[in-house]
Amino acid sequence: MSSPLGVEEYRDLLAAALPEATDADTAEPNVRSLFTPDSHRAALYVDSTVVRGGRGVGKTFWYRSLLDETLREVAAQEYGIERLRRVEVYRGYGASVEPDLYPGPGTLRQLVEQGVPPYDLWYAVLLTAFGQPELRELPEWRDKAAWVRNNPSAAERTVQSVDREAHGKGKTHLVLFDALEHLHRVRSQADRLVGGILELALAMRLGTRSIRFKVFIRPDMYDGALLHFPDASKLTSNAAALTWSRANLYGLLFHTLGNHDGELATRFRDLTGGWQPEADGRRFVPPALLSGDEQFQQEQFTVIAGPYMGSNFRKGHTFTWLPNHLMDGVEQVSPRSFLSALQKALAETRDQFAGHEFAIHHEGIRRGVQTASETRVAEVSEDMPWVRLAIEPLVGHQVPIEREKVEALWQEYRLVDSLRKETERYEPSDPRDDFLVRTGPRYPEDPALLIEELVALGVMRRRRDGRIDLPDVYRIAFGVGRKGGVPKMAG
Repeated sequence: MSSPLGVEEYRDLLAAALPEATDADTAEPNVRSLFTPDSHRAALYVDSTVVRGGRGVGKTFWYRSLLDETLREVAAQEYGIERLRRVEVYRGYGASVEPDLYPGPGTLRQLVEQGVPPYDLWYAVLLTAFGQPELRELPEWRDKAAWVRNNPSAAERTVQSVDREAHGKGKTHLVLFDALEHLHRVRSQADRLVGGILELALAMRLGTRSIRFKVFIRPDMYDGALLHFPDASKLTSNAAALTWSRANLYGLLFHTLGNHDGELATRFRDLTGGWQPEADGRRFVPPALLSGDEQFQQEQFTVIAGPYMGSNFRKGHTFTWLPNHLMDGVEQVSPRSFLSALQKALAETRDQFAGHEFAIHHEGIRRGVQTASETRVAEVSEDMPWVRLAIEPLVGHQVPIEREKVEALWQEYRLVDSLRKETERYEPSDPRDDFLVRTGPRYPEDPALLIEELVALGVMRRRRDGRIDLPDVYRIAFGVGRKGGVPKMAG
């Protein structure tokens, strides 16, 4: 049996194992980093066309993992999805620049301006993946889409032939789409492009046996696409969501610690016990207690961070306090926020509380939550600038707050005018372009419906007494107060 890890040894292991937050979108998944929470199983079913998830919950991670044969095999084994072993996977769209596989954002902007129908464009992407001979001779995506439009019979024969051959071999062609927020800088155009993807996905689902799409998408973008392709709602019945429970989050932490290289990770596995080696010893699967039993997880986290957020239980327990203060209004915590908060907590502890009896100081956890809040607000402000405009009138006030007070503040700050100006920044310059622009909320002039949309996004929550609250992960960085809560950001 290994000797217990000391305080500095735990700090060294945490510092080495926790991923850099800035690498979240660029780091490639590998056998060691592949964590398989039970709640993600449905997202990997081949017939789950739509996989919804907010920022930082793992959409790109699974997109890249499914592209890798080794990681697909691990996922098939862990989740018991035999069909994942019999797929041929293609990139339909992603963040990486692959102009021979699909058009990039610059090309897409040009194609939209030229009026190329999104359905034809994505059909061209599909046929290019299948090696359509005529498309190989056309270097420009505009010309590829035109060929599809002008040769529907030839395109359908190719799909039928590929489908028949795959079915005969017991295989499925799986086309993956990710990073859809990068399709176009104008939200309405992005919605229209996503609508084309979903329309083609539904056509393949209904018309073939062995050609499937898997579309990783933010929930608000899926809702926006429904405005352009209402039949996409038919995909909802088999849609999946990437969610994270508290046990999942701590399971990820312990998986990360136990799968790092070196002696400290080995000792951590020995101390917690029950780890199973996989992939020729390149990956270690934590025991069920460590990945899914909150009582056992709390015992282990207490060794690292102590039991309380202060001198006693009245300040809260570290195990529950951390995820509770990172939770949005729909009770979800992104693993990116969770791990980055721990990383900041460790840095603060080493810088300010190096002599503390535990590897992480409770004040470091508070500052980690503040940093995670700043990051989350920056993300939502980038994705949906109108959210910041709606929350800024509440700065200087405290939540919970009466709904009538929120509406009065919005009126005082002339929010409707601000939202209108925000929308005008993205208005199409071509007056012939008459489709719906939706860079802002759906109903900017109706305060009640605006609150409903913010609640659905998880930025606000409604308390049982009807008052409006803001979860700490947004409240802190926005600068909205709460009596007895985590302090709002200074400055």
